[in-house]
Amino acid sequence: MPSVFRPCIDLHNGEVKQIVGGTLDTAELKTNFVSSHPPAYYSDLYRTHNLRGGHVIKLGPGNDQAAKEALQAWPGCLHLGGGISDANAEEWLDAGAEKVIVTSYLFPSAKFDLERLKTLSKKVGKERLVVDVSCRRRENRWVVAMNRWQDLTDMEVNEESLDLLAEYASEFLIHAADVEGLCQGIDEDLVKELGKWCKIPTTYAGGARSIEDLKLVDKLSNGKVDLTFGSALDIFGGSQVKFEELVSYNKSLSS
Repeated sequence: MPSVFRPCIDLHNGEVKQIVGGTLDTAELKTNFVSSHPPAYYSDLYRTHNLRGGHVIKLGPGNDQAAKEALQAWPGCLHLGGGISDANAEEWLDAGAEKVIVTSYLFPSAKFDLERLKTLSKKVGKERLVVDVSCRRRENRWVVAMNRWQDLTDMEVNEESLDLLAEYASEFLIHAADVEGLCQGIDEDLVKELGKWCKIPTTYAGGARSIEDLKLVDKLSNGKVDLTFGSALDIFGGSQVKFEELVSYNKSLSS
């Protein structure tokens, strides 16, 4: 299967926003876009075009009600991430999430805890768990970042670590935090490596700025990695990519 466009809904303080990833939770928070529409507007839009498997991400506190509204507008078809743990994962599935997305819970004190992953996977089922491998580049390697991309963990993103995580999850969501929200292009090196390393469905987010990036991701990953667009997209105030073009692109692949 070739790479496809996967949609997103990023929530910050109860509103749909696009934020420069590396500035989240810092004094220099940079916001590219704040929507005048409620979260459910985007769920309805994705449902209209049958864009399944999009992710709803709660960026910090104050987003629970907004997230529930987004999920309830298209029950069983969106993934939910942000603050997920074994204590609340089932609650979010009951609220309408198709799958839950976990990151920080797996890294207490920034150290990977395999037992937490096993427990969560057993509780919700491997098929309903997505691991968000948000990462930051350090020279020629990538390190998993947590707590809204501010803290580096002890896990490097490579074939070995992804194989381990894939035993307990059905998908990966990969945020390239260094290029997230900048609209200056994807991390081509990372996408190419993901194409080699990932053995379960994987969505990459970070830096996409044109429909050509979707074709590039398809080429670099041999169709193994899907792509999310954020700040460059017209429905999020961008001018570089038209939502309708991405919808048409996806449809052309299935026709």
